[in-house]
Amino acid sequence: MSKLDTSQIYHQGDGGGLDCIELPVIVGKNLRRIRLRQGLSLERLAKQSGVSRAMLGQIETGKSTPTIGLLWKICTSLTVPFASLIAIGNPEGIIVLRRDGSKLLSSNQGQFTSRALFPFDSERRTEFYELRLAPLYCENAEAHAAGTRENLVVAKGSVEIAVGSARPTTLREGDAMLFEADVPHAYRNLGTDEAVLYLVMTYAQMIG
Repeated sequence: MSKLDTSQIYHQGDGGGLDCIELPVIVGKNLRRIRLRQGLSLERLAKQSGVSRAMLGQIETGKSTPTIGLLWKICTSLTVPFASLIAIGNPEGIIVLRRDGSKLLSSNQGQFTSRALFPFDSERRTEFYELRLAPLYCENAEAHAAGTRENLVVAKGSVEIAVGSARPTTLREGDAMLFEADVPHAYRNLGTDEAVLYLVMTYAQMIG
């Protein structure tokens, strides 16, 4: 199997031009990120993939341009798509999500809105949302996948959170709450002004 056709890969820059990025560096950073996320040492990955520890180390440091066959072996061992090793992230590690371009979900004619504060284009176990509830409105949520947890903090107003059959909990501005969200739950605005909450949702398994 031959090496990748090019040692460089291009992506659209902010100025409309093409920025050149060294492919070995991209592969190395992605491999290290995925390996650490799965809790694997270089030795363990070497045993799983059949690729030597020395070669894996060279790939992670961008000192070696691996063959396509080698990358396939590594991807198969890690059970990740081939594209995940050559995916281009922001070179500075900075992602800006403008309010005007936000992904906004709403229900009941806008009485409840959920704004995603994270990018959807990558695998993840955690999501971050801004929730807004109209005065005296109650939003009922279905049970999420087993093992899903929600961590809420109230930024504005007073809300009542009902989780399964447990007694509802009242939260006021600055209060936070963590609960298992794999049962039906509800958010109720107790006030006559809009309530604002921030939600961190954590899944048991990777999604996306």
